[in-house]
Amino acid sequence: MKQSGKVALGGMLIALSVVVLLPTVFEGLVYTMAAMSGLLTMFAVIELDKRWAMAVYAATSVLGLLFVPNKETVVLYVAFFGYYPVLKAVLESKLGRVAEYIVKFLVFNVSVVLAYIVLIKVFGMPFDRVMGIEGESGFIAKYIVPIMLLLGNLVFILFDILLTKCVIIYLRVWQKRFRRLFRF
Repeated sequence: MKQSGKVALGGMLIALSVVVLLPTVFEGLVYTMAAMSGLLTMFAVIELDKRWAMAVYAATSVLGLLFVPNKETVVLYVAFFGYYPVLKAVLESKLGRVAEYIVKFLVFNVSVVLAYIVLIKVFGMPFDRVMGIEGESGFIAKYIVPIMLLLGNLVFILFDILLTKCVIIYLRVWQKRFRRLFRF
């Protein structure tokens, strides 16, 4: 692909990524929209390369922080979902299966904890609101952090599998059509 084509595709992916991050005024879509925006980074890995994908991630991160009202979605994108597709491609090509998953889980857990520390300390979001336990007390309030990390890790496994399946489907079904449509 010519340089101008890469710039155009990169720009479209950045714009789409920011647009995907926007509708997160609904609390339930925070993680979903950050993850969907990350899928566009995986598309950049496949059609451009890892460097271009990181440029898409960086530009989306900056624009998201500037223009997306729900900072929780953007922080989750910046802290994990935006660069994870690039990291996944690198890890899966360089490491054995066990080492790959150890690194993936380590990165996920550190990233999510740091994201919530940033949301609480930098953006001033109350802990109860960030954890979704406003007005709660008792067992849930006491153990919310380990419960959320456990559930997050389970969802991460599903996300990793889904990302792999999306790549396979794209390569087998859609890539030829996409390239033919845009004359790559």
